[in-house]
Amino acid sequence: MDSSEKNRLATKVVDLWHSFQDALAATKRRYPTQEFLSFADVARRYIKATGADQLVHKEVVQAINGLTEFLQLERKRVPGSILYEADRLECLLFLGNDPYFEGDEPPGL
Repeated sequence: MDSSEKNRLATKVVDLWHSFQDALAATKRRYPTQEFLSFADVARRYIKATGADQLVHKEVVQAINGLTEFLQLERKRVPGSILYEADRLECLLFLGNDPYFEGDEPPGL
């Protein structure tokens, strides 16, 4: 994948991160699940596109670094699927592996 496509994905990740934060601030009753899932989907595509690269965009790292803790501190009630996905994004970006094993289990488990 060329660098312009990676830059486009990074910009989209940052834009969706800001949209999610705006949605969090806008309403305290309904959790902005759809906004977060949109952000997570594009972030996963960006991580997959930059998987072999040694350098990633600083803004993407800032959005994903400490994401799980940010979400837990932002609201009292956060859906478990959101926290799971946030932890998954952190593992994908910083550790290079996916803790989501459904369908990838060794035989016999």
